[in-house]
Amino acid sequence: MRAILLAGGLALIFTLLGTRVAIRVLVAKGYGQLIRDDGPTTHHTKRGTPTMGGLVIILSVVVAYFLAKLFTGDMPSWSALLLLFLFVGLGFVGFLDDYIKIAKQRSLGLRSKAKMAGQTVVAVIFGALALTRPDFRGQTPASRHVSFIRDIDTITLPAVVVVLLILVMIAGSSNAVNLTDGLDGLATGASTMVFGAYTLVNIWQNNQWCGFDAGPKCYDVRDPLDLAAIAAALTGACFGFLWWNASPAKIFMGDTGSLSLGGALAGFAILTRTEFLLAVLGGLFVIQTLSVMLQVGYFRATGGKRMFRMAPLHHHFELKGWDEITVVIRFWIITGICVAAGLGIFYAEWVAGV
Repeated sequence: MRAILLAGGLALIFTLLGTRVAIRVLVAKGYGQLIRDDGPTTHHTKRGTPTMGGLVIILSVVVAYFLAKLFTGDMPSWSALLLLFLFVGLGFVGFLDDYIKIAKQRSLGLRSKAKMAGQTVVAVIFGALALTRPDFRGQTPASRHVSFIRDIDTITLPAVVVVLLILVMIAGSSNAVNLTDGLDGLATGASTMVFGAYTLVNIWQNNQWCGFDAGPKCYDVRDPLDLAAIAAALTGACFGFLWWNASPAKIFMGDTGSLSLGGALAGFAILTRTEFLLAVLGGLFVIQTLSVMLQVGYFRATGGKRMFRMAPLHHHFELKGWDEITVVIRFWIITGICVAAGLGIFYAEWVAGV
């Protein structure tokens, strides 16, 4: 438990202080955000705002986690190392995307195929390694079963299929957070709540862990307490970054942050055996992604008509006249409802014992 508190507290301090330094450095180097010309005109005032702030989040989480392990004298677990690999690896893909935008002074960074290739490499390596190195109970970090709140033992998949499903989850989740990161503080605040939920999920799973108590309601997962430390670090890091990212944002996380945070969410869902529960906890990200899919599908089916004024959905409400801060706060409220519903489902399943 000390590692959880240390990781969360240190990550919060690191982003609160480190982001201010990053803003100065990025401004001095001229690493400013490029704004789409077809977006809401109110966003044009954000042109030149420092981007790639996700680097601060990534560094804060990694340093805070390892310092917490050092102070408590514990060794990092295999699950935690894999999750950090996924987090940092997708952050690197996002960093390349952000850097190309800045270097070439265009709103498009990596080509879509190149970005997908990078996400695929990181996700496949994560998925393959997550099925290795079983613990003393024979439990690997990822499972070959489909899961909602626990593994559905009646469905066992071949390892290749599991890796493919992990790839789909990671690509979908990372792109969903990337789509949501379009307004000041929106993705950061929503991610803070979902990572906070996973901190509680991991703590609860550790308290009812099959490694301690092989009762009928125990959770057959691996390294839940160590994963809770990373979840706490991510919660603290996002919370601290929000101080500078809230409207009017002094810095953007960029694809460096959004891809890494989205990948981490998928990683937690996979490692905690709550794969489909993520769709409830991260309901806002699902809604944002669906709005883009519906917009594209409707546009093609009707020969050019649009279902929304603009996708993702937050831009639709902006063009309807909502203030940016109004959209952000209301979408935060939606995230809070989704998180409450997800945690309620998670706890209700344990109480019911099904």
